[in-house]
Amino acid sequence: MKHIVIGPEISNREFLETYVGSARVGLCGGTEFINRAIRKLQWQVTADGRRSPWSHAFMFSERRSDGEFWVLESDLDFRHKQIRLGVQENRMSKYYDEAEYPNLAVIDFGLTPEQTKAVLTEGLNLLSGLSTYSLAELLGTLMSLSNTSLRSKENLLAREGALYCSAMVQHCFDAINFDLKPNVETKNITPHDLFRTPQPHTAYHLIREQPKGPRKSVGQRIIDLANTEIM
Repeated sequence: MKHIVIGPEISNREFLETYVGSARVGLCGGTEFINRAIRKLQWQVTADGRRSPWSHAFMFSERRSDGEFWVLESDLDFRHKQIRLGVQENRMSKYYDEAEYPNLAVIDFGLTPEQTKAVLTEGLNLLSGLSTYSLAELLGTLMSLSNTSLRSKENLLAREGALYCSAMVQHCFDAINFDLKPNVETKNITPHDLFRTPQPHTAYHLIREQPKGPRKSVGQRIIDLANTEIM
């Protein structure tokens, strides 16, 4: 694996335009409440017991006739007085705002053209099938983090026809039998799991917002989550 850290002086747009590629995996760490909560609740799968830099995963699609690169993702979108819950297609420019998305990553698995086509086709199948976003499944995934034996089993709160962000990415890669996190069931995969994938890859990181504070014990982290406001 090769990890390349990009300096924070580059803009989100420059970073994405430089490293984007069809069927590459994108990660972001957002600053809105739900993004901050997801980042913090992944502390059990980070190397240092701190919150994850990542709150959301998506997949780069293709550059269209409008000149823009598009992404496939399962997301909760409440903007512009319109609600979209589930698999959707958006312009990559959604992630150009450094204040809203201070952390970005692009992961390149070096897929063949045939593999790239199969992965994107499965993403479009989900899009046309109106697959929904399930907060229940996300909660089930977060529950499994405290018990490693649960991670390889079916999500306790699985819903038919529903996929949250990182589960959607793994589902698309299932089309080419490519396990991004072996021994973890598709609907139990977190954005941080994708960041730590053992599969050969090249990853580009742009991380402006580093986790702060000393590493804490599991017991203390649980107490903090119960007694303090999500940060």
